[in-house]
Amino acid sequence: MAVTKPIPAPRPAPGLRRSATHSGVTHVRAYQSSHYTVIGNHLAQHRALSLTAIGLAVHILSLPQGAPVDIRSLADRFPEGRDRIAFALRELEAHGYLERVRERTDGGRFVTRTYAHNAPGLTRSRAEAPEVRDEPVAVAEVAGAEGTDDSVPEKPSSAPSEPCEQESFSSEHHDKASALLAGLRRTDDRFTLSRKDVERLIPAVVAWFDNGASRAAVIHAMTDDVPVLLKAPAGFLAHRLREGLPPPLPPLSPFAAPGEDPPPAPVATTPEPWADRWTDCEGDCTRVLPTAGPERVCRDCRARRAATAPVPASAA
Repeated sequence: MAVTKPIPAPRPAPGLRRSATHSGVTHVRAYQSSHYTVIGNHLAQHRALSLTAIGLAVHILSLPQGAPVDIRSLADRFPEGRDRIAFALRELEAHGYLERVRERTDGGRFVTRTYAHNAPGLTRSRAEAPEVRDEPVAVAEVAGAEGTDDSVPEKPSSAPSEPCEQESFSSEHHDKASALLAGLRRTDDRFTLSRKDVERLIPAVVAWFDNGASRAAVIHAMTDDVPVLLKAPAGFLAHRLREGLPPPLPPLSPFAAPGEDPPPAPVATTPEPWADRWTDCEGDCTRVLPTAGPERVCRDCRARRAATAPVPASAA
């Protein structure tokens, strides 16, 4: 009779540390210097989100600024189909990870922008936190003059430079620049500026508007290609605004050439009511249908209703 030899236990792969646990996952982590995305456990281990929604959120957070995240683009990228992707997007929107905002452009058109929040709870707590009032500072410090010591505030004086400060703050673009700087945190949480930082940066943004730059151009100049490690966002924005200031636009002549008509005046457009492009099926399923279609019930639900409908007595 042949002697049976016991099968030896498999050995761990070379280079891997032996785990102290007898079952479950063993993490093998390698250092990555680039091409990675930081995801919080509040998303990766979310109790209420489906696995499709969590994976879709991770994919959206790894995309660059301006990448399309509509249902059609995501359905072309993944095999889940439009129905599951639309349901996952609604899950993320319900839990604050996605936000769709109707905004008006400089040309008068209305567009729907999608904001992806990597930490909606932290963003919400910052927005609900009471604002801290700053101590009075010198007029030159508010204007953003270089060399002013923040630790030793000076008392405002009636120096000859005060009328110039009042004139700069009475510019027609002051409120527009203040709203732009305060709303940068919607684009990136790292640009959550204090009231003092906003007041310091307002003159630089007003200079862009005075030179004919649009709101979209100013936002692009400040937030495009931002480094991963951003220690001083106010100083970073001040450098971008100072170094990238465009020259003033040349004056337009009333006629481009003899015999040509003057350029037409911009036509004011009325705001269009926002309408969702997708709606839920009115049947028993959870499918998503386009609102532009004539039917509010999907094909399967219509067939199911037709099969269960009572037969008229005349037809019998």
